[in-house]
Order: sequence, then C-alpha cells, then structure tokens
Amino acid sequence: MQPILSRSSRSDRCFSPNILCRLIQCLFLASVLVSAPFVTGCASGASTQPPRTVRSVSAGAASHSVSVRKPMLVYEQQAMSVGGYAAPAVYGSYAGYPELERFIDNMVSRHGFSRRYLNGLFSQAKRKPWTLNYMGRTRKKSGRPRPGGWSRYRAKFLTKKHISRGAAYWGRYALALQRASVRYGVPSEYIMGIMGVETIYGGNVGNHRVIDALTTLAFDLPRRATYFRGELESFLLMARDERIDPTQPIGSFAGAMGLGQFMPTSFRRWAVDFDGDGRRDLWNPVDAIGSIANYFAQYGWRPGDRVVTRALANGAGAKTLESGFDTHYSLKTLAQHGIYPAESHHGSNPVRLLRLSTYHGDEYWLGHRNFYVITRYNHSTYYAMSVHQLAQAVKKRYLNH
Repeated sequence: MQPILSRSSRSDRCFSPNILCRLIQCLFLASVLVSAPFVTGCASGASTQPPRTVRSVSAGAASHSVSVRKPMLVYEQQAMSVGGYAAPAVYGSYAGYPELERFIDNMVSRHGFSRRYLNGLFSQAKRKPWTLNYMGRTRKKSGRPRPGGWSRYRAKFLTKKHISRGAAYWGRYALALQRASVRYGVPSEYIMGIMGVETIYGGNVGNHRVIDALTTLAFDLPRRATYFRGELESFLLMARDERIDPTQPIGSFAGAMGLGQFMPTSFRRWAVDFDGDGRRDLWNPVDAIGSIANYFAQYGWRPGDRVVTRALANGAGAKTLESGFDTHYSLKTLAQHGIYPAESHHGSNPVRLLRLSTYHGDEYWLGHRNFYVITRYNHSTYYAMSVHQLAQAVKKRYLNH
C-alpha cells in the first residue's frame, strides 16, 4: 500500500491544509476501527467454522459466557458490518423488490446499518427455486395419513449409522457433555439425540448459503414471509455481532445453522460460548453441546424427570381422546378411557397422550414435561420421540463399549 504522502510530495516546511485535514480524518477513522472487536475467519463451507465475536468470559466459568456490549453509535454499527459490500441500489436476483426495499429501510432506521452496505449485500443474494418448489410440495400434502407413519419416521433416525457414530462422538466429547449436564441439568444422551437427528453429529449441516435461503423465503414465500423476515433480520444482526461475513455461513434450505441447526433468532438467544475462547460457534462441537443444553434448560427441562412412559390401551375408548404433545390429561381421565401406564409412573402429572402409528397398530405413550421441552426444538411428536429413542440407543451403545 502506498504511504499517504509520497517522498516527492512532502514539503520540508509544512503540510498543506487539505493534506493535514485528511490525515486527521484518517487518524479518527483508524481509532474507531481499532476500538471495534475484530475476529478473523469465516464459514466458507459445510465443514468450516464461522468466526464469532469476542465477548467477556466470567472468571472460573469457561463453559458459558454472555455478550456484554455498550450501545453502539451509528458509525460504529456501520463500521462493524463485515464483507465490504456497497452499491447504490440492489442488483441481481432481488433488484426491484419493494418488500426488500422496505426491509432495508427498517434495518437502516432501527439497527443503524448502512444502506449502501445492504444494497451491496443483497445484490449477492441468489433466489433458490429448489427451496420454493420443495416448500410448495410439502404444503400440498393432505388427506388421511397412511398407517405406519411412526415406523417410517423412526427408521430414518434409529439406524446403525446414527447409533454407532453417536457412541463414538460421545467418547470424543465426553468431558464437554458431562460439563453441560452438570451446568444445565440436561442428560448427555439428549444432547446427543438432538445432534444425531439434526445433522448426524455434524455430518450434514446443510449446503445452502444462509443469506440465499433466508432471502428467498422472506421475499418469495408470502405465507411464511413474516417469520422468515424476522429470521433474516436476526441473521444480519448475528453476523454483525459475531463479525461474520453474511455471505459465508452455510446451513439448511431454511437457514438453520451448525451442528444443532439453530435458526438465527435461536442463535442470538440461546447460543453460548462453552469452550471459553470468547466466541460462539455452533459449528464447533463444544459450543454446540453447551448451546443445545442451554436451549433445553431455558425451556424448562426438569433434571431427573422422565421424558416418556409407555402406556397400555384397552378398549375403543382410547381412540376417542385427542393425542399429541400439546394435550393434557390426568391419569384418572386416561384410566376412564382404558389407558394406563405400563410401568411405575414417577413423572409429571398431568401428562400428554401420544399415539404413534406403526405397521402393527397404534402405540401409546405418556409424555412428560421434558418431552414437551424437546418439541420446542421441532413441534412434532414423531421428532421428539425419535430424539428420545435415539438418545437411549446411543447411551446404551456408549455404556456397553
């Protein structure tokens, strides 16, 4: 880089007023930039690790840190946006989108982003027709479900691959898992269950640029636009906070990120620095372990409580009751309809009635508070039961080896 003043332009007597003014401006800008926390690196692919912001870490608590930042002035906020993007208007796939223009207006007025920066950034965003087609196909599914839905769903996750990799992964990160269990009260096997179902322990974290996924769903899927615009807003704030180039993180087609597949809003709320290096990184196994445990704890995981209890159903009365993770029944009401715990019951009361369709008929289970907590990750009875059963299978394999 050339010096501000070349030797040939110097004067032995004094600087010109214009040059002196520019020097003062440069020195001021340099002092602003030096004061901002810089972290290098980026997530350039599925297996790379995005940079995370430096934050204060409490002494003696290397497993958990909380962002502590002073309110930033507008010029500080704009200086922290990473990537060097700038354009007078949005070009490319999203040129001429009025809703995107209004979104940019909001990010500028509410959060202090540079309009030129966002114009340049969204000029890099690519529309994802595959994602829109996929979302359209899932929307069209209707009609009465075929018997055996639970059997088919379970078969995707209760595999030899999931179980053996989970046991090996547990052995590799046993100390972090134990530390997370002690700090948050969440058993190691349920952290492993989430990571196994979501990404096969980091083996499949997605192959979509998050900026493309969220922009597509925010502005080309009207029925979910409000939700995904909120996630896009959180993603841009997250990228600025963590010093990430927004075009670099790779995730799912819906914008979920890391080993635990956190959406940006969940990242900002629940992600923790669990390895004590002053950064949050959900592509890092240790941070992902702590963040999943923290997520469960914040949603009310009850240490020592059960997740589910198998139930027996006698007679036709069982089918008359509504089932699902959001139902509530007393044991007395269930008994009046021929449903009883198949084993000693020490969990929470009331319980949730779970009916799972198998190839051989319906299975009945009673879901407790911790089962409901798992559904906060994904609002599905089948999902939560898969996490539970994979957790138990991985635990058994790990303890037997």
